Amino acid sequence: MIGLGIGVARRPSSGGIAVPIIATGGTITYSGGRTIHTFTSSGTFTVTSAPVGATVEALVVAGGGGGGNYAGGGGGAGGVLYTAAKSISASAYAITIGSGGTAASNPSGASATNGNNSVFDTLTAIGGGKGAGLNNAANSGGSGGGGGAFTQANGSGTSGQGFAGAASGNNGGGGGGGASQVGTQGPNQSNGKGGDGSSYSISGTSVTYGGGGGGGVGAPSATSGGSGGGGNGSSNEAGGFLATNGTANSGGGGGGTWFIDGNTRGNGGSGIVIISYPT
Repeated sequence: MIGLGIGVARRPSSGGIAVPIIATGGTITYSGGRTIHTFTSSGTFTVTSAPVGATVEALVVAGGGGGGNYAGGGGGAGGVLYTAAKSISASAYAITIGSGGTAASNPSGASATNGNNSVFDTLTAIGGGKGAGLNNAANSGGSGGGGGAFTQANGSGTSGQGFAGAASGNNGGGGGGGASQVGTQGPNQSNGKGGDGSSYSISGTSVTYGGGGGGGVGAPSATSGGSGGGGNGSSNEAGGFLATNGTANSGGGGGGTWFIDGNTRGNGGSGIVIISYPT
């Protein structure tokens, strides 16, 4: 259920007296004996009371990268950082939710952009790398962007946060990297699938975050984005499959396009921050 903005976690002190964590910020829910703060936009996690040595469970997901054009690579997923024991004290912690990167925007080969970082105190998840386009290479990021048919090199991922995108091959963009695996190479009209994300139950149910975007390919069907919000890549079929955006608050990378979708499709998904502790 949704709370009123105050979560109380009782922890025994050295004298055996229950000492609460009292905190506000984000959308507060309760599940499995835990208080959960979910931030889908930037805000402040304010701890007004906490025992000495208090810790919280935390998940920080950055924005996914935008997909490239002209047999472009899929955008890399936003970096995914998880810790079961983040130290806190009575303080105000700024929360930054990274926005997704934008898709490549015009037939001259204008570049897509990386996703933006998400931050909770000392935890910084790195935005996903953009997918390669006609005249520009894929970028590295939390997970790396996929290579394109004209600029084939892939972007690398950040250790502990995500994986590399796939290099491209003939007639197809590579998939962007995901939080748990690299993207799939897309040569000779094969499927440049985005790398899959990673699943966490910090919200009270198992949810997958950080899927890479699929590459744009010259094939009769769209390429799949990785599980965890990765956008699908487009095909070259007339009136057929168009690239899709990464899912909001998943850190999913945007799908790459075979030609150009006018900067309205293939954008990266925004990030999220979730903080949990015993109620």
